[in-house]
Amino acid sequence: MNPAAILTSDRTTSIDAVRNGTAPIAIQITLIVAFAALTALGAQVRLYLWEVPFTLQTLAVYGSGLFLGWRNGMFSMLLYIIAGMFFPVFAGEGYGMTYLASAISSGYLIGFIGASFLIGVLSTKWNSLAGTTLSTAIGSLVLFGCGVTWLHFAAGHVTWIESIDKGWLRFVPVDLLKVMAVSLIYTGCRRLK
Repeated sequence: MNPAAILTSDRTTSIDAVRNGTAPIAIQITLIVAFAALTALGAQVRLYLWEVPFTLQTLAVYGSGLFLGWRNGMFSMLLYIIAGMFFPVFAGEGYGMTYLASAISSGYLIGFIGASFLIGVLSTKWNSLAGTTLSTAIGSLVLFGCGVTWLHFAAGHVTWIESIDKGWLRFVPVDLLKVMAVSLIYTGCRRLK
């Protein structure tokens, strides 16, 4: 079997119209707003065990790239961050530009945009269960890469090892479950007509 065949599926679905921008504009805008709102709701489910909380936002971030594609997924994450300039939608207690510039977890917010974009790009061709899981895992690395880098400088950790531990390694088991869950949901929805 061709290894590329494991990552792709020839099946086209109604999700593809949203992903490639051919769905009616009202549907696209509604879904962009919906995924920004899901991200905001996911931010409110948080568990603080150390500097960066566990949240459910990444489910919406990963889903935005898969379900909306690179352009609309990126727009939904930009909308979420813009909303955070005016409303308390972030996982922390604040909002506004000052909060965004000073929060130790702001790098993750920047990573939301990159992750959604990259997941959308990669899953355009890699749309099987294996492909979407790989696309989402790679997007997750972008998200955590941005988050860990910001955390390292904002929190003043002495070593990169400490930043990687507190900003990524502790999240890996739960994030792998999120990656698999979103990938299963997405590929399941692609099977629907």
